[in-house]
Amino acid sequence: MNEKATTGLKKRRRTRATPVKVAQGQLVKHHYLTMGHHRLSVFQPTVSRFDGLEWSQTNRPIIEQQLLKDGAILFRDFQIDSVSKFENLVQSFSSELIRYGEKSSPRTQLSQGVYTSTDHPADQPILLHNEQSYTLNWPMKICFCCLQPAAEMGRTPIADSRKIFQRLDAQIIEAFQTKQIMYMRNYGAGLGLSWQTVFSTDDRAVVENHCRQSDIEFEWLGNDTGKAPASQRLRTRQIRPAIRQHPQTGETLWFNHALFFNIVGLEASVREMMLQTVAADELAFNTFYGDGTAIEPEVLAAIKAAYDQETFAFDWQAGDVLLLDNMLTCHGREPFVGPRQVLVAMADLFLSNFSR
Repeated sequence: MNEKATTGLKKRRRTRATPVKVAQGQLVKHHYLTMGHHRLSVFQPTVSRFDGLEWSQTNRPIIEQQLLKDGAILFRDFQIDSVSKFENLVQSFSSELIRYGEKSSPRTQLSQGVYTSTDHPADQPILLHNEQSYTLNWPMKICFCCLQPAAEMGRTPIADSRKIFQRLDAQIIEAFQTKQIMYMRNYGAGLGLSWQTVFSTDDRAVVENHCRQSDIEFEWLGNDTGKAPASQRLRTRQIRPAIRQHPQTGETLWFNHALFFNIVGLEASVREMMLQTVAADELAFNTFYGDGTAIEPEVLAAIKAAYDQETFAFDWQAGDVLLLDNMLTCHGREPFVGPRQVLVAMADLFLSNFSR
């Protein structure tokens, strides 16, 4: 994830709980946290002695049904206070945890399937996005766990990808449906992550093989050695759909990094500084229409407005676990003050059949 301006969270509004029903007798209740016209689905135990892992394993069909409906679920008071407990909980309602590949954000791996949510600087916000929407295949589930809330801010804003799509003008939708979207990345130029980190290898041949298999155009900038030195740079371009249909619900979604990776998504001061330092085609990230033409500033502004209008955030509590359907719901991060420990795990890889 690159440094971005967070969306639509100028001030906090009070959230309130709306009771809905009780799951499995009185053991766990289901309710909603609401803020304006936004609401977040919550599962919360009604008893102090509670085995959240056993409950989630037994009630996986209920969890998955609710996730497809609401796109996001908060598990509160499930007594998750460690990496291992979080990993076990995610495994209880997922088929398989997946590794973080084609990285775009600095993360520290804590176990086989758990990472820090991001090691991005605390003073910089992160725009909303659907995890790895720029890749050929992506996780259907992404799950966060707060072990330590920040002293100030540090929330994880979310928004409904269905509603973002519905807010965009027909002309914008048509342009992206026709042209699709191009992601351009530069690695190893002192901006963003190195290609060795992104692809988890020092071997250029491994990178090239991955790019060919993943429909990614690649170009080496520098000398021509089989084992590329750390100083050698890589540039990639990949064209992907900007709009997708959910494989289970069939709903149409705004699912891309069009704004997140675009230079316009940066705060004005950061954008100006970067453009004074490097040329536009040397930026760590940028986006274009699939034909290589620039995405108009007014289109990017309309996309940002749609995100802003659909953004919702809640205050983290220690032990909270937030499960997202990665296609139905996008996420970001506020800047924060003080120590903050939020974990992430990704699961249930979706294999797309996209081919240009």
